[in-house]
Amino acid sequence: MEQMPQLTDFFKAIEQDARVGVSHISLYCALFQLAILQESDTVYFNSYELMGMAKISGSATYHRCMKSLHEYGYIMYRPSYNHHRKKSRVIIQNFEKENKGV
Repeated sequence: MEQMPQLTDFFKAIEQDARVGVSHISLYCALFQLAILQESDTVYFNSYELMGMAKISGSATYHRCMKSLHEYGYIMYRPSYNHHRKKSRVIIQNFEKENKGV
């Protein structure tokens, strides 16, 4: 499985990152699952489907965690402000590629 090293790299990265909590991890894992299902590092989704997968019931928690994961560099988040016409987009950062360039 090609994806597993990427998930392992995420967990290594967050070990020392005290800012990341269980809601962040749950959300990232849900995004990662969508990436596997969509067979792409760029995933498209509606917030309600992702919240269900991540077991996050509050929209404030969802938005805070998405914003944080983006700001911390774990994902690149492009929200859709029109949920009826367009899905939000996330690009999951590839830690392996980033670490090879260092």
